[in-house]
Amino acid sequence: MSPPRGPLSQLRRGHEELVLGLLRKHGPLSRGELGKLCRLSRTTLYDILAELVATGAVVPAGQQDDGPRGRGRPAETLALNPGAGQAIGIDFARRALHVAAVNLAHEIVGAASEPHDADLPWERRVDLAERLIGRLGGGDLRLGALSAIGAGVVGPISDPDGGPDSGPDSDIESNGDIESDGDIESDGEAGEPLPHRAQVLLRERFGVPVLLDNNTRLAALGEAIWGAAAGGRDVLYLRLSHGVGGGLVIDGSLHRGAYGLSGELGHIVVDPGGRPCSCGGTGCLETVASVRAVLDAYRDRGGHTDDVRGLVEAAGRAEPGALALLAEVGADIGAVLAALCNAVGPGVIVIGGELAETGAALLEPIGRTLDARVMPISRHRVSLRRATLGEAAGALGGIALVLHESPLLSRYPAGPDLAAGVPPLSPRHHNLVKEGS
Repeated sequence: MSPPRGPLSQLRRGHEELVLGLLRKHGPLSRGELGKLCRLSRTTLYDILAELVATGAVVPAGQQDDGPRGRGRPAETLALNPGAGQAIGIDFARRALHVAAVNLAHEIVGAASEPHDADLPWERRVDLAERLIGRLGGGDLRLGALSAIGAGVVGPISDPDGGPDSGPDSDIESNGDIESDGDIESDGEAGEPLPHRAQVLLRERFGVPVLLDNNTRLAALGEAIWGAAAGGRDVLYLRLSHGVGGGLVIDGSLHRGAYGLSGELGHIVVDPGGRPCSCGGTGCLETVASVRAVLDAYRDRGGHTDDVRGLVEAAGRAEPGALALLAEVGADIGAVLAALCNAVGPGVIVIGGELAETGAALLEPIGRTLDARVMPISRHRVSLRRATLGEAAGALGGIALVLHESPLLSRYPAGPDLAAGVPPLSPRHHNLVKEGS
């Protein structure tokens, strides 16, 4: 199915989504049954079905007796093709790429990840995304019915509704990735911000709308729908990775903030006299709780490891240096979370990212500081949990953004395809929580 480009194409896409929605809800149906339910003209319905069959979105499911028909064969029924991909989520993390896909029945058909160098060019990142997507569903996933891609990138993303700071020359978007080790800033093409560059490349490669958001906020969305915070109405998510960021679910809705700036938790100051941060501040949480900061501190204390796995193993064997460091980092994290709890009042706090793999060695110090600093009336009402979706969280959040069906997104803009000026996809009204939960 081609992306909508005008009023008539949008109307056609609406008809396609209507038919797909009926097949999703009712299962296999004959053309006659579909006609009664959708109330489209016979000519329009048959034209839509021909296109859906041609793209592989819909397949014959058998024959059934529709009642008195006279002589002839029973009516053919049509069904969703379980091998046809409808939505893809991609998480462009700093040093890895994660993808996931759902089929037309909104069933998760697969996820895949692969690490890469932080300075990998965007063209090669998109090549890697295409290769990983090709592995999903055992390599049998058909993308002819693909409706959109939801992609997460590092750093602030401007207002998808075209607010005052949403243009390609805005300071917010050109910020891209505020880490200073050559990640995502500008691609050198007339100063075009790389988040937009990613959209352009994906749009050209797959030929469908591309919705973009902050990858950590998408991970928060994934955890709140499918993961550790499923069902929570007030959730605080913190991801401790090569960067530190988070997301907020407030009163059952994902909070985006003015111009998309919610969730920059890594740039809350924990030590005014601390190390300079790439954001321009000093002593931010990211300077003490990112993967690089923690590993550097561990090596400064005599530890010997180049990755988080080595730190996890050191903590697992109760190495005093590792436990002491994680206790200090946990206390800093807990102090930030306590302040946020007193301001926002979440019922669930979810800790994700690679550093969460250290488990109790980090989570227990966080919990102790929370108990000490959260207001007494709230102390026993906040649940601290470790994330459950792992590396797939951001990609799954991208899928949720495309489908725009979760109540968490009821007040969240279904942003346009900025790469091609394509209007936003029409929101649907199903609850995604039940899918893959």
